[in-house]
Amino acid sequence: MVEILTVSTGRQGLFEFTAQVQALVDRSGTEEGLCTLLIQHTSASLTIQENADPSAQHDLERWLARLVPENDSLYTHTFEGADDMPAHIKSALTSTSLSIPIKSGRLCLGTWQGVFCWEHRHHASSRKIAVHIGR
Repeated sequence: MVEILTVSTGRQGLFEFTAQVQALVDRSGTEEGLCTLLIQHTSASLTIQENADPSAQHDLERWLARLVPENDSLYTHTFEGADDMPAHIKSALTSTSLSIPIKSGRLCLGTWQGVFCWEHRHHASSRKIAVHIGR
């Protein structure tokens, strides 16, 4: 089964969509298998991260922004705005796909883990994520 999820983002940051993925697993009826996700964009990424304390997400965002600053004089790909090339670099440094085992019909995530779309652009967007659920 392959489905396309849409995650709306309103700004740079982490947007959890674990419940949407679990709903697809539920609908598939898969008791044991693998859930594979692929973000269909080059300026956003996917991550499994803590979903209990928002300060962890905030710190990750600030750290990555410091690592890959906007307006670097080395960038030549600048016609889409100051956040575009940094978004591509951030996407390359993080993950564009994830694989999560399924056991007893549930994603095998840890207690405080959630699945997130990591938006690297400033403006709101709708990000498409291909989800494959296999036995």
